[in-house]
Amino acid sequence: MIWQDIVIATAQVLFGYSLIYQVYQGFKHKKGFLSFQTSLLTTIGLAAMTVAYLTLHLYLSSVLSGFIGILWLLLMIQAILYKSY
Repeated sequence: MIWQDIVIATAQVLFGYSLIYQVYQGFKHKKGFLSFQTSLLTTIGLAAMTVAYLTLHLYLSSVLSGFIGILWLLLMIQAILYKSY
């Protein structure tokens, strides 16, 4: 494991920690707090980054990037379900 993988993964853990609460609050209050467009573009970007990390053999970063992408996908689903767009 190279140091860049550790740095990227650490930052993604922090991003994931903040997003978990956001997703939970969205389902709890039945509100899509973020716009559909923001969620869609971020989900697509994170999917691309996940593939890029895999090709660079940054496996920890790719797993965490995929997890963060799933959280953003959940936020996009909330935006659709609760019509925040």
